[in-house]
Amino acid sequence: METTPSSQPKKRGRPKGSSTKTKEERDKEPHRMRGSITDKKAAANAIDEKYVQWKSLVPVLYDWFANHNLVWPSLSCRWGPIVEQGALKNRQRLYLSEQTDKSVPNTLIIANCDVVKSRVAAENHIANFNEEARSPFVKKYKTIIHPGEVNRIRELPQNKNIVATHTDGPEVLIWDIEAQPNKHAVYGAAASRPDLVLSGHQDNAEFALALCPMEPFVLSGGKDKTVVLWSIQDHISTLAADATKPAGSAGSIIKSADNPSIGPRGIFQGHEDTVEDVQFCPSSSQEFCSVGDDSCLILWDARVGNNPVVKVEKAHDADLHCVDWNPHNDNLIITGSADNSVRLFDRRNLTSDGVGSPVHKFEHHTAAVLCVQWCPDRTSVFGSSAEDGLLNIWDYEKVGETTDTEAKSQDDPPPGLFFQHAGHRDKIVDFHWNASDPWTIVSVSDDLETSGGGGTLQIWRMSDLLYRPEEEVLAELQQFKDHVSKCAPKP
Repeated sequence: METTPSSQPKKRGRPKGSSTKTKEERDKEPHRMRGSITDKKAAANAIDEKYVQWKSLVPVLYDWFANHNLVWPSLSCRWGPIVEQGALKNRQRLYLSEQTDKSVPNTLIIANCDVVKSRVAAENHIANFNEEARSPFVKKYKTIIHPGEVNRIRELPQNKNIVATHTDGPEVLIWDIEAQPNKHAVYGAAASRPDLVLSGHQDNAEFALALCPMEPFVLSGGKDKTVVLWSIQDHISTLAADATKPAGSAGSIIKSADNPSIGPRGIFQGHEDTVEDVQFCPSSSQEFCSVGDDSCLILWDARVGNNPVVKVEKAHDADLHCVDWNPHNDNLIITGSADNSVRLFDRRNLTSDGVGSPVHKFEHHTAAVLCVQWCPDRTSVFGSSAEDGLLNIWDYEKVGETTDTEAKSQDDPPPGLFFQHAGHRDKIVDFHWNASDPWTIVSVSDDLETSGGGGTLQIWRMSDLLYRPEEEVLAELQQFKDHVSKCAPKP
């Protein structure tokens, strides 16, 4: 089936129509678009060399690791609720998508993921994985045929069986996962019907999406340069009762209505270009922030009006792609940008006249940063993923720990960087910390550049020897050493 690429590609994610191009079409592209073949080969060789080195260290660096090959790329990955608890592993919902070439429909995928518990997986099981195979730990549970591509998935914190999705349109779609029927994704199949449709944008809203941890509020940003807020409180039955039901319980938790479309609670204007990401303040349903292609970070408060409370005009030196608000400390916000950096802001240092310097700049990515997220288990730790195929784990408390007297080489990691996940070989478009399983992360890459299509999903947990207190780790290693010494045959 032949499709026509859009003349207005997205500034991030996979360009429109890229997955539909044949080899012959790619070969006909202008040289300036395709780049030098020599340069591409050199870059691919460098990636492969780094990947081989990383793979040899997997048994040492990771407590658990699973690799799952995707036929179609997914631009988002999110953890859902735990559905079954076991002695050695828990079964948990995982939300993904399939961005297809239109030969089959685009889909929202609900998978079951067996999350192996800490210090259970054997080293040989962690190391021996096939990059081209699907993981036995990930099984498809349900398919929802999505009207359009799925660019972003976000789950409702009060009940993770409810998810919101962004597509290539102005609306936000709300899905009751357990109530939705399972569909067979074949060419010509009718799209699933969302349980709610949130309207209010005047142009496409593709990436900026957040759900409030305090109340069932939804926040979105789009190409119309606005941030839009909705409440879905009146359309959902009692969340406290429904949240205790096991996943798979019959009955919809979203109240049925003849017209499932909901208008906005507020529309907020202040950006001069596309809004790329939004985030709620963890302790307030009325306070939120947004970032955009105008290089601005804006803080809002719905209680005082629809204009910015604080607007940082030059938060980065290029488009901002992502933002996250610290769930443990309301004052700390991180942002990621096309300038390859992550910046930490303290809102107590920001003023209404647009002045605001970051507390620290974290620079180690070599391409645009696409996703940032704070760790739910430690206040000072966060992750950042980028188009360079790396997912960096940072600890801002480690910034400044080294003294000036220590010799520094060019190969030393930058201040604050204490782990680097190098298992992907193409841009990492999304990742998500698992709030139900400490230090467990799911990450997904769009493998267009390296393999021409598809994607790679990885679920992993670094060794606890890397993040536990140093004294505790040294004591454990000493105990192990003493044990080995006692067990060793005496001469």
